[in-house]
Amino acid sequence: MSHNTSEPQTTGHEYDGIQEYDNPVPGWWNAVWYASFVFALVYLPMSLMSPFFVHQKDRLAAAQAHEFEVLFAEIGDLNNDVPTLVGLMNDEGWMSFAQAVFRGNCVSCHGANAGGLIGPNLCDDDWKNVKTITDIHDVIQNGAGSEAMQAWGTRLYPNEIVLLSAYVASLRGSDPPNPRAPEGEPVPPWPTAADVDPAL
Repeated sequence: MSHNTSEPQTTGHEYDGIQEYDNPVPGWWNAVWYASFVFALVYLPMSLMSPFFVHQKDRLAAAQAHEFEVLFAEIGDLNNDVPTLVGLMNDEGWMSFAQAVFRGNCVSCHGANAGGLIGPNLCDDDWKNVKTITDIHDVIQNGAGSEAMQAWGTRLYPNEIVLLSAYVASLRGSDPPNPRAPEGEPVPPWPTAADVDPAL
């Protein structure tokens, strides 16, 4: 009767009496690794150049468009007028939505609390390109300051721009930490709900 007396192969490394076995990587593991490598070589050019491949960004854009259609079905198409902006400023739900739009697109220039970074402070009474509350929409949509403020008209949905305009208007009079110094000229106070509807 024969016995396998061969000693296990080691790498020759030893630490505190512990040796490292020199076991080869299983064949199936190598096969999976090579298959993954080949798949990546095919997938990468397809994902970048193939007209038949739906990119993840396109899927995300389509999903967002659908969600916005459902979301905005409740309010229809918003207009950039005083009654609409004043009404939205007092709507807590829509201002929460607009705050998310602001944080996703505006904080890099205006700061998380809108006190201004490279862009102006949005919380004081001095404005560079705004004279009335409806001007905020035009600045967001078309940009200002020789493109120092980029145009968002092609990046945001029309309703998002109106909601964002109302949110920016609602920031006036808030007290952010370390605000940027006032720029521009003082403008009259925004209209109130009582101005829009004297019955209130």
